[in-house]
Amino acid sequence: MLEIGERPWGKYYVLADEPNYKLKRIEVNPGQKLSYQYHHKRQEQWTIIEGDATIILDDKEIKLSYGESIFIPLGAKHRIMNLSEKPVVFIEVQTGIYFGEDDIVRLDDEYDRN
Repeated sequence: MLEIGERPWGKYYVLADEPNYKLKRIEVNPGQKLSYQYHHKRQEQWTIIEGDATIILDDKEIKLSYGESIFIPLGAKHRIMNLSEKPVVFIEVQTGIYFGEDDIVRLDDEYDRN
């Protein structure tokens, strides 16, 4: 494990951090959601590996379950929510030119982060 990040909604594990991609395992606790956000320098591919997730992608709601994936284009507004009583776990593959946490532009956040 390269990095473990604790967040109010759950945690993430960085599995790989290479010049041309970053790979994370992300756990979202029951009833929690990540901020509604977008990125200037990366796109993402999410694959659900546990639980049932609700994704908002450019204001459209999409339900995903085990084995299903979604592509988050560069600049697209997005969020993942766990509206269930069981954890949601997904794999995130980031591709682009920069993968730092400071490339998160938050539009709405339940935890009052900028």
